[in-house]
Amino acid sequence: MLRLRDTALAHGIALAMVLAASGAQARDRYVAPYIELSQVLDANLSNDDVLTYSQIAVGVDAGVTGRRAEGQVSYRYERRIQWDDRVADENVHTGLARASASVAPGFSLEGGAVATRARADIRGAAPGNFVGNVDNVTQVYSVYAGPSLTTSAGPVQIAASAFGGYTKVESPVVTGVGPGQPRLDYFDDSKSVLAQASAGVAAGTVLPVGVTVSGAYEREEAGQLEQKYEGYYARGDVTLPVSRTVALRAGAGYEKIKATQRDALVDAAGNPVVDRDGRFVTDPASPERIAYNTDGLIYDAGVIWRPSPRFELQANAGYRYGGETYFGSLNWEMARNTGLQVVVYDGIETFGRQLRDGLRDLPTAFQGTASPFGQQFNGCIFGSNAGGSGADAGGCLNNVFQSISTASYRARGIDAVVSATQGRTAYGVGAGYANRRLNTPVVAPGTVAIAVTDESYYAQLFWSRALSRVSQVDVNLFANYYDSGLPVANGVFNLGATGSYSRQFGRLGTIASLGLYTFDQEGFDSQWSAQALLGARYTF
Repeated sequence: MLRLRDTALAHGIALAMVLAASGAQARDRYVAPYIELSQVLDANLSNDDVLTYSQIAVGVDAGVTGRRAEGQVSYRYERRIQWDDRVADENVHTGLARASASVAPGFSLEGGAVATRARADIRGAAPGNFVGNVDNVTQVYSVYAGPSLTTSAGPVQIAASAFGGYTKVESPVVTGVGPGQPRLDYFDDSKSVLAQASAGVAAGTVLPVGVTVSGAYEREEAGQLEQKYEGYYARGDVTLPVSRTVALRAGAGYEKIKATQRDALVDAAGNPVVDRDGRFVTDPASPERIAYNTDGLIYDAGVIWRPSPRFELQANAGYRYGGETYFGSLNWEMARNTGLQVVVYDGIETFGRQLRDGLRDLPTAFQGTASPFGQQFNGCIFGSNAGGSGADAGGCLNNVFQSISTASYRARGIDAVVSATQGRTAYGVGAGYANRRLNTPVVAPGTVAIAVTDESYYAQLFWSRALSRVSQVDVNLFANYYDSGLPVANGVFNLGATGSYSRQFGRLGTIASLGLYTFDQEGFDSQWSAQALLGARYTF
């Protein structure tokens, strides 16, 4: 019988395809299930160790584009089969699904899901290509869905939405953390709900200024240490056009956020007790402790510059979360098939909620940049319809996956993505910086991440070229730097590159891939490895 963690993505894929298919008058639709056999070689260049194994995979690539719906699914299940006892058999799920559908005038449904592998502990090993025996890697599943409503009452525009999300993370076996460093708890799962509503009038309809009132409620419950997050706000915003292309905006309101958790059970020596999966055991006698609490006035102001329908810049500053806050965005359709998106963000997050919102921000049409070595969908995802708007350029999930933290945290940073399709060539570039300040109770037994700030820097390049109607070359480059901020922990850097050549012979396709990556933990020797893959795929 399949366990919940093994079916979370399947549910998300089914939901996404139902949304995409329901009521759609499709202009374009495709479904391409496949089976694939391949042989993998992994050479550790640092100790001259070579591993080989076989893998069998089944998957599906599907999509629909229509007047009332758009969606895409790329999913792959992979079984790795050892040749000897040095490589463990593994089941690997990798996939992304995004879809939206207009069910009735003003009423739509949307959903998304992801399954990917990611690093568990920000201090640990940083494998770039997830092949062979690698440390500090875990399997992540997440799914969300919900309805949205837009309507009007005279000059008043009304909008409302509600989304539910679920995230599950498997516990890692080995993290590769250096000796003497304290143990961190492992994220288990979380369930979240988000409801939002707004009503407003545009400038020049009732008043010279545009006026909007809005509110939201959000709640999340996490399995580890019975953590809870609850937040809500109500606010009003005013927009004043000062020219044909520039408008000023300002808003104020009230917000309350509270995050709580219980203590970990500790042994006689004061060390946290863990279960068979390595997660902290919750102390049943523990009180509910406050990890983060804010309550009061929020306000911000900024400028909107829209010199053309293809370009919009927003920049804002204000007061929130007990101090200064800065946020903004840039969406630019640079050319017919080229888009740029830049986002500056600041918010109180949890891993499950940030992953849910990261999925919501991804386009419903994305580049299926298949990675033969397993690092797909945990970094930047590039849009395949970048000319639609800057927002269709794509987005990065690196800020979510820099570490899988159980604690709530204040997340600040910047993401930038460019993607383009020019004839037979497609490419994408993504980069960003992410900063987290973890929120944990000061007096909680076993807690070591009190007021800790971690950060990461990342960059990624994707390039694809169709050499002919039946052959193609794909290249991926990536680099990351992680700094946990914990005492004794050192920075971690990784760098990698993969290249693939594929060719079709009717329904049968072949692929040859090479990879090279390195990671360096300060205080340890650098690790270098090379990979090679030969495979064949039959598409039904």
